[in-house]
Parts: sequence; C-alpha cells; structure tokens
Amino acid sequence: MNVRDSAELGRQFGAVVADAHVRPPRGHESRAASIIVEPRDADEVAELVRKCEADSIALAPMGLARTLAQIRPTPVAIGISLSRMNRVIAYEPDDMTVIAEAGLTLGALNDLTGARGQRLPADPSHPDHVTLGALVAAAHAGPLRLSEGTVRDLLIGVRFVGHDARLIHGGGRVVKNVAGYDLMKVMTGSFGTLGIITETTFKVRPIPARYTIARAAFREAEAAFSAATRLHDAIPLIHLEVFSEAVADALDFNGSPHVVAGFGGNAHEVAFLQTQVNEILGPQSDFVVDADASAGYKSLRDFDAPDAPLVAQISVPPAALAPCLLQCHAEYRAHAGCGVAQIFDDNLASAEDLQRTVTRWREIAHAARGHLRVLRVTDEFHDRVRMFDDPPKPALELMRRLKTTFDPHRIFNPGCFVGGL
Repeated sequence: MNVRDSAELGRQFGAVVADAHVRPPRGHESRAASIIVEPRDADEVAELVRKCEADSIALAPMGLARTLAQIRPTPVAIGISLSRMNRVIAYEPDDMTVIAEAGLTLGALNDLTGARGQRLPADPSHPDHVTLGALVAAAHAGPLRLSEGTVRDLLIGVRFVGHDARLIHGGGRVVKNVAGYDLMKVMTGSFGTLGIITETTFKVRPIPARYTIARAAFREAEAAFSAATRLHDAIPLIHLEVFSEAVADALDFNGSPHVVAGFGGNAHEVAFLQTQVNEILGPQSDFVVDADASAGYKSLRDFDAPDAPLVAQISVPPAALAPCLLQCHAEYRAHAGCGVAQIFDDNLASAEDLQRTVTRWREIAHAARGHLRVLRVTDEFHDRVRMFDDPPKPALELMRRLKTTFDPHRIFNPGCFVGGL
C-alpha cells in the first residue's frame, strides 16, 4: 500500500471512529497491518466490516498483535484494534461467570476476579499482554491445561461481527446452555479468519486456598518423564511439567532435567498430597509453598526461550510425548499428561538449517499421529517456514467450506491460517 492509499484509507475510516483513533502501527503491529483503527464498540466494528466488504479491503482483528505479527506473511491494509473495548460487562461471583469485551486483558480480568478468590484459569505466558479476544482466537493455553482444560472448555458465550456486518452471538450467560450452534468452538483457534470477536463469556474457577510446587531433578530425561507419569496417574495435580536441561537452567534450577508439579487445596489436602508426591519423587524432591510457589509458577508459565531463532509447539498423544521430544533433540518445556510441549533450537545457523529442523520435527509429530505448529522465528527466517502444519485433506476441506460460508469476500485476516485460509 502506498502513502497516498494509506492516507486516503485513514480519512475514510476516521469518519467511522474519529480521526484520533486511526493511527500508524507501533512496533510489531507493522508486521500485521498498515493502518490501525480503534473502534469503541461493536456497532463501530460492524461499520468498519461493512466498509471493508464493500471495498474489498483486507482487515485483521488484533489484541496486542504478538501472535498476528508472527503468522501474517504480509501486512493487511487495516488492523482493527479492540484496545478501547475493554469493559467488564457483568461479573457474577456466585454463578462463577464473567462477561467482558474482547479488548480486556486476561491479567486485568484476573485482577478483578481475584478479589473474590476466583480466576479464569486459561494461563498463556504474560497474561497482561493477552486480550480475551486473542485468548480465544489463538486458543492460547499454559500449564493449567492439565486440570482446567483449555479456553474452549471455559468459554460459554461469544459475540462477534461477521459477514455482512452482522452482530452474531453464540452460547449464553449461564454454564448449562445448549441453545443454538456451538459457535464458541468454531471461533476458538480461528485466528481472526471468520469474524471479529467483540465479547466473551467465561466460567471462572475458585483459586485454591493453598498452593505448593514440588520440584525434582533427574540425571536422565527418561527418568524425569517416568516420574511425571507416575505422578499423573496417582495424584490430582494442578499442573505438571518436565523441563530439559537448558530450560531448567534458565529457570535457576540446576542444569539437569526437572519435574515440576503443582497441587493445591485446603491445608489438610495439601499436606496429604505432599506426602504422596514425596513418595513418588523420592528424597531429591523440594517443595515451595504459597507466595514462593506462586512466583515460581509465574516463571515457568512465562518462559518463552527469548533468544531462540525457532520455537514450536508439538502436540501428540500423551504417551508419545517423551519419545517424540527425545527424537527431536531439542530443548523443551513439556506439559506432561497433556501431550503438548514447546520446543526450541538455538543452534540454527541458516534458513536451510531451520527448514530442515522444522521438517524433521513435523515428521516426528506426524509419525505419532500429532502435529507441530511454529510459534516464533527470527525476522531473518520468517519468510522461509510455514507456521501451521497441514491437516488431513477432509479437515482442510471442511475448513475451506467454513471460511467460504463465514467470509465469502475473504476480508477477515486472509492468507495466514492453515492451508492459506
């Protein structure tokens, strides 16, 4: 897009949201869009969509654009930032439900619910930098997926602007809701390709009264995964991770494979569980409690291998996770019991090295009936790798049909998702 086109689009969209809320992209937003527009409500979002469809202008909904900057091959014309749409609409602590606009960050939401001893236990890294819209659209999750599931298990209602500028809603404001199509599942993990999420309804969970982390070092990765399996089979854990040597070292453990298990409850429950954990992990186990445990959890949740040129996420059946990670010859943070791990390699000297590594990792995941998604690559390698894996042909055909139905004009974040959708 040239400067003249950009200036003209800015004037046109400024007529919808006011000129003060049309701005150039900042930082990594420039990888996602050429102009940023900030609507104040769903009606303005609908008007923006109506104009984009009429003029065939590609747009991308965005929170803070961290994920979008990685997955977009080229910037779209318009980035629709929901930063002004950050209100809590309704919070019912007794019903354990909360309704909030999509531009609110997960950290801000949990600050509110935390005052009532509750939280939305979807826990991607750095929740202060993850909006609720991005949480749903990118299906972010963290260590708590073991006990709480992922965002698709916690989302009970959604509102979004779709084709023809229609304001669409699915689900409801109560947990036991079966009305209409399950649009929550459709929008979760859609990466902005089907519409713009404007409002979310979640069920929240109580925060455990006491929280403890158990840590244990092992000489070999196989022994660490074996211990993690025994823990998972015997004890109701909040989360369970296995760290490679480099990750353990970065988290200020000693540089050997580690098992880190979180558990909670009331004082009697925690004491009982601690005895069981100690019996399984043995004398090398170490326990961290309460505030220190919470600080330790935040460190392991937020770890993201910042200096690695390649970071990916492998998802396979849980029993296959350990063998796959050992075959990958990569450093890892494994969510043991879930079949999911973030893996990284910081020894890649060229784009060819990176491509070979991604191909090998994908072959390992496919052999185990799983898949691999690239989460992040450095700028110099960004154009040399596919971020998403290829799904089976029947699944891809279904995705294409959904895209055509929901977005016949192909304006919603086109060309960056699975199969070029």
